[in-house]
Amino acid sequence: MRILVIEDEKKIADFIKRGLKEEGYAVDVAYDGAEGQFLAKTNSYDLILLDLMLPKVDGLTICKNLKREGIATPVIMLTAKDTVEDKVTGLDAGADDYITKPFVFEELLARVRAVLRKKSSKEATRLEVEDLALDLITHKVTRQEKEIVLTAKEYALLEYLMRNAGSIVTRTMISEHVWDIDFDTFTNVIDVYINYLRNKIDAGHVKKLIRTVRGRGYILKGE
Repeated sequence: MRILVIEDEKKIADFIKRGLKEEGYAVDVAYDGAEGQFLAKTNSYDLILLDLMLPKVDGLTICKNLKREGIATPVIMLTAKDTVEDKVTGLDAGADDYITKPFVFEELLARVRAVLRKKSSKEATRLEVEDLALDLITHKVTRQEKEIVLTAKEYALLEYLMRNAGSIVTRTMISEHVWDIDFDTFTNVIDVYINYLRNKIDAGHVKKLIRTVRGRGYILKGE
C-alpha cells in the first residue's frame, strides 16, 4: 500500500511517515499543497492523508480538484479545526474520514486501516495463486494451508506481486509501489527482498511461483 502525506508541518509529516513505514506502508510526503496536488495527480496512491491549512493550495481545494478530475483515491483529512461544521465541510468536499490534531498515532493508524479496509472490501479481500493465499484483511499468508510469517516489507512486496500475478513487474514498478519516491533504484535491495520471499514462499516446494525474467524484472505465476 502506498500513501501520500500532504502536511506542511515537517515534524508532524516526518512523524507520520516514520510510523507508517514501520507498519510496512510506502510513504511519500509533500510539504505544501501545490506539490501534494501534483503528486496526487501523477502517481497512484492507495490513500492520501491531507492537511487542511496548507501553503500554495489548501486541502479543501485539493480534495475538490481530485474528485472533480475523477481521482478516487481515499482521503483522510488532518486538521486542528474540530467543529461539526468543519467536519461536514471536509466530508462534503470528498474526504472519506476526518481526524483532528493533536491525535494519537494509534488512532490515525486505526483510521488508515479502516479506510483501506473499506476500499479493499469493494475489491477482493483474498488473493490466491495456486496454493499460495494472502488475506488482505488479516495479512495472513499461507501456502498449502501452512502459515508463512513475513515482515511488513516482505508482505507488501508479496501483495504487489500477487495483485499483478501473471504479469512481469519491473524493479521500477516495485520501487514505486512498495518503497517510496526517494528509493534508490541503483541498490540491490529489491533483489534481496525477492530472495527473502523465495526462501519463505518457494523453499521446499517443487513448484516455484516467484520467477526472474532476465533483463526485465519478476513474475509470480502458477502454471
